[in-house]
Amino acid sequence: MATAAILVLSLFLAFASTEAFNITRLLSQYSDFSNFNDYLTQTKLADSINRRQTITVLAVDNGAVSSLSGKSPDLIKKVLSLHVILDYYDIDKIKKLSNKSTILTTLFQSTGVAVNKQGFLNVTRFASGEVRFGSAVKGSSLDAQLIKKVAAQPYNLSVLQVSSVIYPTGIEDIKFTPTPPPPRANAPRKSLSPAKAPAPASDSPSDAKAPVEGPSRDADTPASSPPSPVADGPAGDSTGDADAPGPEGPSASSATRVAFSAFFALAMGFFSSWAEF
Repeated sequence: MATAAILVLSLFLAFASTEAFNITRLLSQYSDFSNFNDYLTQTKLADSINRRQTITVLAVDNGAVSSLSGKSPDLIKKVLSLHVILDYYDIDKIKKLSNKSTILTTLFQSTGVAVNKQGFLNVTRFASGEVRFGSAVKGSSLDAQLIKKVAAQPYNLSVLQVSSVIYPTGIEDIKFTPTPPPPRANAPRKSLSPAKAPAPASDSPSDAKAPVEGPSRDADTPASSPPSPVADGPAGDSTGDADAPGPEGPSASSATRVAFSAFFALAMGFFSSWAEF
């Protein structure tokens, strides 16, 4: 019997821990925040809030939240996620903050798209006891005044009413879902390197054409060169033979001169003998 009781208690605690609170169910008890509650449901921020263990919601009544009317669902989600503080703050804890101004982290910061402190809130206590909230972006004003406590489940969920919607500067210019950096940027580079490989391949065919033209020229040359080496061989030999008769040419002329001289001598001898007669 004791074992069964322990088992039932364990199941109850497990169920309680898995769903510590339900923000839409809680806000449904307050008609002044029905529009705010509807926005949380439509943007699915309620699901994100319910998954948290410790959280503070800055709720805006129907009159103040009307400033979001006509805005895109993406912008409404960004703005309202700034009204969800990732820690537990009730009025007593805020009034006991050691610093007059404190920076608080919101659900919008956890999205990863916030820039320039857009995901943070500045809460400031004034000497008069007044507490105001505003964007932590430099130059932002503290327009949202703390009105009252709406509901609380100590130290898990706190719902506080503020006087107006908080708009961080430049929130309209960013997308709620960040664009992931393309990892495929290296793929085109890899494809470019193979593209360069075919380029030399295209050059090598041009080089291959040169050998083709070379053989064609050589093929033409052998056609005429076999006769020319053969012609050169005999031509060289005939030239050698022609040079040999060259010297014989002068010897023949000298023989002619000798014969002419002999004839001239005989003629002179004949004339001399004729003169004696």
